[in-house]
Amino acid sequence: MQHFLASEYSPSRPEQAAFHIIPVPLEQSVSYGAGTAHGPEALLTASQQLEAWESGLTPGESGFYTAPPVDCSGPIEGVIDRIEAATAQALACKALPVLLGGEHTVSLGALRALAKQAQSTGEPFGIVQFDAHADLRSSYEGSPYSHACVMHRAVADLGLPLVQFGVRDFCREEAEVRKAHNVTHYDAYFMARVGLPELPLPEGFPQRIYITFDVDAFDASLMPATGTPSPGGLSWREAQFILERCVEGRQVVGLDVVELAPIAGLHHCDFTAAKLTHLLMGLAVAANSRS
Repeated sequence: MQHFLASEYSPSRPEQAAFHIIPVPLEQSVSYGAGTAHGPEALLTASQQLEAWESGLTPGESGFYTAPPVDCSGPIEGVIDRIEAATAQALACKALPVLLGGEHTVSLGALRALAKQAQSTGEPFGIVQFDAHADLRSSYEGSPYSHACVMHRAVADLGLPLVQFGVRDFCREEAEVRKAHNVTHYDAYFMARVGLPELPLPEGFPQRIYITFDVDAFDASLMPATGTPSPGGLSWREAQFILERCVEGRQVVGLDVVELAPIAGLHHCDFTAAKLTHLLMGLAVAANSRS
């Protein structure tokens, strides 16, 4: 197994690393293109080509530990339990969990672990989601644990506040779920026509945030290597600027990069996902040090 950015930083011990990078090669409910099971491995391989600096940020100096891949065989409920356990282990080491997907369902295990921590500490957190899709269906193709349902599980089952960026494909049911659970959203069309406010997170949103980034939030011309690519998405700089605004004055408690489905010969997609992961960790270090 490759370790994240081992070309620049020697892997740290779990108890000494600021980041626990957790590969989760889950592929059980993909509904269009396949390949997410190979996403974590491709991202880790591409990370060897990164520079130690990303936009002037050097998260590797805080220590990277790449955990063994989560076992994604068997019933989905058991897989989610194992993801939760791996995330809880990172939290026990006082590290920030970084999940590499795999389909978007992987987020649920991390969110469950963080929700239990929040219950015990009394420190709430909210979710900042980048995605082409709302993922707010109650069930899809017979499963409440489909990748199309992960944010429904978060807001309806876990009661977590949610802000969405870049969405451009969703159904009537999901629009109703947004209303019922007060989901703030800056859809792709709105941002293209109106832009983004200086303070994109609503008043009263938790100071602690979990960032989940489905790579199909990017425009399909930048990120074709995903199961459900969609036109009209975000550019690299648009995503970076939104992220910078979202983390300002906040504490990042965890993050994931999901839905990379590598395409042979298009290694720029794998590199983009690795670069995104590195950027997110850099922004987390900077934000957490300020907060």
